[in-house]
Formats: sequence, structure tokens, C-alpha cells
Amino acid sequence: MIRAICIFSLLITTTFVQAQFPFGGSSKPTLKGKIEGSLSDSISSEAIGFASFTLFKAGTATALDGVLSDEKGNFKFADVKTGKYDLVVSFLGYTEKSIKGIETTLKDPDLNIGSIKLSPADGVLQAVDVNAQKSLIENKVDRLVFNAENDASIAGGDATAVLRKVPLLTVDLNGNVSLRGSESVKILINGKPSGMFSNNVADALKMFPADQIKRVEVITSPSSKFDGEGSAGIINIVTKKANIEGIAASINASIGNRQNSLFANLNAGKGRLGVTGSAAVFYSNPTDAINTFYREETLSAGKRIVSQSGTQNSSRLGQNGNVSLFYDFNGYNSINSSFNFRGFGFDMDGSLDGLITDPVSLLMDQFNRTNKGNNFFGGFDWNTDYTKKFEGKEDQELSLAFQYSKENNDQDFDIIEDHTELYVANRDAKITNDGNNQELTLQADYVHPIKNSWKLETGAKAVMRDIVSDYSNLNKNENGDYIAIADLTNIFDYEQNVGAAYASTNFILAKKYSFVVGTRYEHTTIKGDQRSGDFESFENSYGSLLPSFTVSRNFPGFKTLKLSYTKRIQRPSLQFINPFNNNSDYINRTIGNPTLKPENTNQIELSYNTNFLGFTIFSSVYYRLTQDIIEQTLAIDNLGLSINSYNNVGKNNAVGLNLFTSKNINQFTIRLGGNLFSYNATGVVNNVNLERKTYEYNLFASGEYSISGSWKADFFSFFKSPKRTLQGDNPAFSIYGMGVRKEFKQISLGITLIEPFQANKIFESNINGQSFVQTSSFSLPFRSVGVNFRYKFGSVDFKERKSKIKNTDLKSGEGEQGGGTTTQPGTGRGN
Repeated sequence: MIRAICIFSLLITTTFVQAQFPFGGSSKPTLKGKIEGSLSDSISSEAIGFASFTLFKAGTATALDGVLSDEKGNFKFADVKTGKYDLVVSFLGYTEKSIKGIETTLKDPDLNIGSIKLSPADGVLQAVDVNAQKSLIENKVDRLVFNAENDASIAGGDATAVLRKVPLLTVDLNGNVSLRGSESVKILINGKPSGMFSNNVADALKMFPADQIKRVEVITSPSSKFDGEGSAGIINIVTKKANIEGIAASINASIGNRQNSLFANLNAGKGRLGVTGSAAVFYSNPTDAINTFYREETLSAGKRIVSQSGTQNSSRLGQNGNVSLFYDFNGYNSINSSFNFRGFGFDMDGSLDGLITDPVSLLMDQFNRTNKGNNFFGGFDWNTDYTKKFEGKEDQELSLAFQYSKENNDQDFDIIEDHTELYVANRDAKITNDGNNQELTLQADYVHPIKNSWKLETGAKAVMRDIVSDYSNLNKNENGDYIAIADLTNIFDYEQNVGAAYASTNFILAKKYSFVVGTRYEHTTIKGDQRSGDFESFENSYGSLLPSFTVSRNFPGFKTLKLSYTKRIQRPSLQFINPFNNNSDYINRTIGNPTLKPENTNQIELSYNTNFLGFTIFSSVYYRLTQDIIEQTLAIDNLGLSINSYNNVGKNNAVGLNLFTSKNINQFTIRLGGNLFSYNATGVVNNVNLERKTYEYNLFASGEYSISGSWKADFFSFFKSPKRTLQGDNPAFSIYGMGVRKEFKQISLGITLIEPFQANKIFESNINGQSFVQTSSFSLPFRSVGVNFRYKFGSVDFKERKSKIKNTDLKSGEGEQGGGTTTQPGTGRGN
């Protein structure tokens, strides 16, 4: 390090002296020339037209110029000053290629680098970091990639701000993520599952500062090597960490009127040993939400009306971190271990006024409720992988891995509620729900190459989950003591064990047809037990055979047609099965359903990728049949109070269309897209047969403008239609924003604006039953302004290090919380 500092100081001094007293009395002469060449497929040798070429100053991430190859694969950079450059080549469905150390001189200002070969992407989920600037969005054979680190407008936000900008994904107001209209997705962190998503995905994503995210990968048709869960697909979030050779560090800080964050990381590696570490702290400024609720129920005696409105103040404070270590015993044996930890506090303080008008009892009850909530979510994941490669047998690999995760979800509410007519009893209550989730995973994978372009993958896996939810509902009596309310103090113990085995093969025929064929078998056993209370214990087991098939065909002009079929399942997570009767809002109680069955999904997808006159186009149509769909349902009790729960309501036949296109025009890039899909469901809710045929859609537009090599500006806009269920609609959502960033050698400064012309937004939802209509709304402050700062030093070479464990087998959140979590008091369903 001392030697590096001395050399650096000498270079600075030399540069200064030359600037003040130029040797020879004149500056070094320069001359402009050109860099040209051609591009072709490494297998078929066909020319690749309309590929992207980006020229960088050698050894930096500063882009100097960009061009596209013509229809014959030829490209040319004109007016290039003599010097050293790096060239990055990328194209839909191919592995990106970086050519370093290209040099033009005064003697030879014109350089023809000849034919460049690009290799087709291998169709495997990767977590490899490339030390060069990439396009913001990349369409690859098996996945779509959003390179978040290149977007200036997300700085200072959280992970939901990033996912909202990824084509194919939609994120609602609460942070619930959907892929093609389905929330049955599995989210991975750096290719690995995380216990943080075992309960509520929306809150977990708010624990991630956007500045930690390097890229997001979306897989819509996972092969058999992936877990059978996540019926809509898999989302892999890759963070800004790497296993490296050298030393590098960075600090990112953001300050704004909505969110504030500080993120730092350190990477160090030498020879066969390396260590990385990162830590982040973030704070969401207090915000006031205005909530309203209205329900009208038709009875024989007249209409029973329940209404309430009030405000809710909330703030968030959290931290997370990671430490990982790798060691290569030799060129064929290595071990990689990482430890991730997190903590997240969410505090609430609110009050509301309400009215109940009952034509049966002839009472008009006015009430007031105040609530305070102190919530904590925290846990850790520990992963260790051993990988063995085989001498003289390229691509042959054996890996053994284990993961241990633990998650605590503790929430406490203090409720005071006073009624004028005692239609519902007055309360001075304490409500607690403490969850403890533990998960152990063991996994073995083996890859065997058979011959060129043909390999076999097989493996086995065991996942053991133990979930305990300890909840109580205490009410103050006339002596001022808190006592338990009958049937509302329980300990629920839930065990789920999954064993799986798979076999998959990848091969290419006639240099044009690529196949991925495989099958997976998973066996699940579950057991639920109430340690106290009168809940009936249960046990169940079931097996699932999950075949998958994908074939893609390359056509001249680099058009690709792909057909795939997958069968997947979606097991309910704890927030759906926790039987805790959460009556913090007595008007809108929520209770889980521990006897839920998994969803079963069959999907057929046809996609077409092409380039036309410089437009990159991705399109797909699909049919998805989901049986035993899980939806939140609403029933009304004898007092006219809401009971929200989860049920397997029926089946949904969905047909969808996705379209995405991007175009580079000099220094400007624009991206447009949208998703349109049907909701065609039939089922039974509250013993009533229901059928609903409608549709959902979302639209987005984004772009970037390279003002210069160091100035960059971004914008985005997004609209999501209401989320449909058999009983009604959850709120629609829209957002737009922009950002600008200035890059220096080691520092960057930026500013982001979200909804600069609208201070607040109102969101509405509605539910319709056989004899009632219910609406709810809430208003939130939305205008956001933030300033962000980044500092980095050091340089490294990156190496691939990834865990083989990818648990993708739990249906995640839809805005409600459970198992160590509860819904926010004072809000109705859909809030």
C-alpha cells in the first residue's frame, strides 16, 4: 500500500511539473483516426447486426463513444484520438465481451481489429460482476437484466424504487412485487434465498437501500435445477459486492426529504484468499397517511353502515451488512462462506374517529381509537459452499452447500378505544405477535459435460423449516391489570420439510436449436400445532412432479424464437398461515389460514426477440393456468365487523402479452414497454360461487441522456392498473421521477426528484360481497427530493463466487403481514 501511495504521489508530481514546464517547449502532438472491425457468432459464424459497441478510456468506466454494427456486422468509430481504449460489445442473447488495451498511435492512427466473436449465453443464472459499464437493460436468452448501478434516478431510494423500473415487474404502493400480474414470485439475493423474505416481501425490500443493488435479473421460465416454487418466476437481486484481487472500497450517502441512507463496502483479496464486507444504515423520515374506510351492508331491517377515518404517522430505521470469505485450496477445490445480517424498526402512531349505524339494534355508536406500534424485523443468513472442479475436464463440477437462516419478527401495539354506545366494548389493550423462523438447507449439485454444447445437470436438496409464532391479546381490567382475552393468547408451531431431486440437460442441434429439458420432484411434509388454545393440530404431505422444457431457434438477422413449458407450485408463507387473530383494528380483523394448500401452475410461453433498424425488441405471449389460487377474502360477522383471511378460492386462466423495446439515438436512449394480461377466475368465497373476467395492465417509459462522458441524466414513469381479486380491486399506482449525476475520478454527485409537481396522492380500493360494498382510501405525501454522494478508491479484478443454494419455494406477501407480523391498525383491506 505504501509503495502504491508513493507511486501515485510521483505521478501527480510529474503531471504537475509537466503542466507548468512542458518538456521540449510544446505539448505532445495528437491525431484523429478510426477503429473498425466486424462481429459474428462464435458457433455459426453469421454476422451480428445492430449490436452495441461502447468505447471507454483504457482502465476506466468513462464511456467516450458508442455505435451499432450494420446489417453485415461491421462497425466503425470515426474521429478517434490516438491513445489506449477498452471496447465492450453486447447483444441480445449473447455473453458480453470486453476487449482491453486497444491502441492507436501517431504512426498507425487507423486500426482494424478484425473479426470479433460473440458466444451465445448459456442460459444459466449467473452472479458474475464485470468491471465495465453495461447497458441499463439487457435482454438475454434466459432472463432480462436491469443494471441498476447505471441509473442515476434511483439513488437515495430503496429496493422497491429499483424493481419498479424493471420491465416485466410491477410494484404497488405497499411494495408488493408482481411478475406478469402474479405475486407468486421468489426473490433471491446474489443467487441465494434469504430468510428476510419468509414473512413480508414488501417490508423486506424497504430494508435495502437502492445504492446497494448492482443489477436485477428476471427469469420467467426457470429450468428444473431451480426450486419448483415461484410459479410466476424468479427475481435475483445482485448487490454491489465482489470477490476480488486487490483492494477497493466505496461510500454512498443520500439525504432527502423522504429517505436517507449511508452505505459502505470494502473488498480485499490476495492470491487464493479474499474477503468482502459491507454495511448500510437508512432512515425514512416520518410521514402522515390519511385513511378512510366505509362499508354499507344491506340487511332485512335496513342498511348497516360502518365508517372510520384518521391519520397514521410512521417512520423506519434499519441497517444491514454482509461479510464473506473465499479461499482456493488449489485450482480445483475452493470454499466460499458468507454471513448476512439485518435489522429493521418500523414505528407507528395514529388516531381515528368512527361511526357504526345498526338498524337491528337501533344503535348509533361513535368511537375513537388511538394506537402506537413498535415493530422490529431482524435476522441473518449463513451460507457455505464447497466447489470441486476436475482436472482435464472443463465444465465438470461438483458443489456441496448448506445455509442456515434465522428471522425474528416482533410487533407490539398499544390500543385505546372508546365507544359512546358500547356497540363494541371499550378497550385498553396490548397486542403482541413475536415470530421466530429458522431454516436449514442442504444441497448437492453436479454438472457433467457430455460433449460440445451438451451437458447434464443433476442434484438433490433438503429444506427444513421451523416457524414459531407467539401472540397474545391483553386487555386492561377495572383494576388496571392486563389480562388475556380468551382464545387470543397462543403459540403456533409450524414445521415444513421439503426434499427434492432434479435432472436437466442442455444441448444445441444444428447450431440453431437450443434445448433445455428436465424434470424435478419435490416431496413436502407439513405439521401444525397449537401449544396452547384449542386450535386443532394437523399433518399433511404431498409430492409434486415438475417437468420443464424450453427450445429456442435462431434465425438470420439474429432473430430468436423461444417456446417453453413449466409446471411449478407455490407454497404459502407464514404470513398466510399464521392463525393469530389480529384485532388491532377491531373493525377490520385479520387471521391466517394454516390449512392452505399450495397453488399449482402450468405455463406455456412463446417469446420473440429481434433487432429492427436499431430497435431492440422483446415480446412474449403466454398462457398460465393456476389452480387453488390463494387470495385474501373478506367476510362480515353478526356485528357487521370485517374478518379478513386467506383461502384457496378457485382457479385462474390467464393470457398475457409483454412488449419491450429500446432505441439508442446518439447520446439518448429511450425504453418503452407494457404488460397486458387477463384475470379470468372462478371460485367460491363465503360459500358463494363467483366468477370474474377482467384484465390488468401496466405501462412504463424510461430513458437516459449522456450529456458528456461524466454527466448523465435519467427519467422514468410507471403506471399499474388495480390489482384484481374475485371480490374486488386493490389500488392502482403510478409514479415518475428523474435524476442527474456528475462523475469525477473517484467521486460522483447527483440529485433525484420524484413527483416534483404532486405533494400527495390518494389511493382507493373496493370490495363487493353478496350483501355489502366496502371502500377504503388513503393519502400519502409523495413528492421527494434527494441529494446523493459517492466516493470510491482502489481497483480490483473480479472473480465469480456464488452460492449453489437458491430456495424459491414460498408464496410471498400481498401487502398483509403475518406470523410475527400484523396489519397496521386503523387501515382496511387493500391499504
